[in-house]
Amino acid sequence: MKVTIVGAGNVGATCADAIAYRRIASEIVLLDIREGFAEGKALDIMQTQTTLGFNTKMVGSTNDYSKTAGSDVVVITSGIPRKPGMTREELIGINAGIVKGVAENLLAHSPNAIVVVVSNPMDTMTYLTLKATGLPKNRIIGMGGTLDSSRFKTYLSLALDKPANDIQGMVIGGHGDTTMIPLTRLASYNGVPVSQFLSEEELAKVSADTMVGGATLTALLGTSAWYAPGASVAFLVDAILNDQKKMIPCSVYLEGEYGQNDICIGVPCIIGKNGVEKIVDISLNEDEKAKFAKSAEAVRGMNADLKTILG
Repeated sequence: MKVTIVGAGNVGATCADAIAYRRIASEIVLLDIREGFAEGKALDIMQTQTTLGFNTKMVGSTNDYSKTAGSDVVVITSGIPRKPGMTREELIGINAGIVKGVAENLLAHSPNAIVVVVSNPMDTMTYLTLKATGLPKNRIIGMGGTLDSSRFKTYLSLALDKPANDIQGMVIGGHGDTTMIPLTRLASYNGVPVSQFLSEEELAKVSADTMVGGATLTALLGTSAWYAPGASVAFLVDAILNDQKKMIPCSVYLEGEYGQNDICIGVPCIIGKNGVEKIVDISLNEDEKAKFAKSAEAVRGMNADLKTILG
């Protein structure tokens, strides 16, 4: 199985490293526009093979899309990272043109690939990729909910003082500081609702911390985070390539699900070899429905800005 990752920056390189180390793919192509950058990152990862015990083929390329040919999954991380004080939404004008060109070049060489979108604003970039390529909706996946859910479970584990791997929970809605919806009502610790262990005030804090999880790291690091995003992409790629049928919150195109149409936004999906194999329409309460509708409205606003920018 072959995976191409466009963008050899922090997120792309971390994703490549995780996929290689976990032996998820047999070949990884890391591509970047900067001369020699992807080649250097690929060589650096290759030099960990004998100490970490994997044999994944690594290829670095400076903007040569022919080396990506025959990829089963392509990951788009390209675009400028978020800076302190910058929202994901402010990135739209810069990153839209980049993502559109990258997607078209990738699919010219790998027409059957499943596309995973990481670039921000992620829901809008996922929508752009779908519309620009004309691919079936099951083959375009935005990874935001995967990352947001991992952050949600981390904050729950800290509040509970329990292992994160014993906690189940998901975040739906837009991948933005004000649009994501941590489903605290459905979160559980080894099958027991977390509401039995945490007060409403504690759960509200977990939810608030989750929603600004990315901005918190940006303020601390001076740029966007990369370890958790890279690992989240690898987790999603693993579910696709190994046909795991995992239920993962992802940004996907809706046609009536959750009362929404013509939008890419985060909802729980069954992910397997065909990409999005099913959208899981879970039962939301009235408060959650209202929050989801508000989130969708905000994402639509960014999509409208996208249409204006691209003409």
